[in-house]
Amino acid sequence: MSLEIQVMSVMKDAMKAKDEALLRGLRAIKAEIIKAKTEPGANGQINEEQEQKLLQKLVKQRRDSLEIYQQQNRADLAQKELEEIAVIEKFLPKQLTQEELEAAIAAIITETGATAISDLGKVMGVASKQLAGKAEGKTIAATVKALLSK
Repeated sequence: MSLEIQVMSVMKDAMKAKDEALLRGLRAIKAEIIKAKTEPGANGQINEEQEQKLLQKLVKQRRDSLEIYQQQNRADLAQKELEEIAVIEKFLPKQLTQEELEAAIAAIITETGATAISDLGKVMGVASKQLAGKAEGKTIAATVKALLSK
């Protein structure tokens, strides 16, 4: 089932339940899907990989906003961002724990034969592809750097 169909199904239930936080998050996802489908070359369709990237982008945007709101002591706006992040993350694959991420990256380092921080690019290329959607890029990069500098 496509992401758009899932979102629409949950949206109907959220409207009936009058769940404003859920509706905000779902509407944001729906808007991004429509925008992606109407981009030049999209031919009115997006694949599963594009859906995952779209969701990750939405979560990243909200985390960035959340950070700003917390710095400015705007708890009301920060709460809205947290609610939307929770809604969007329901549609993303389960994120890896730090231990699982470290184990996966250690395996990639062994596989690529990386030994020093100078091999960062080689490891990041493989890790970004293998762990796409399962961990945030910033977290992957930090973990790779930490493991290579040991």
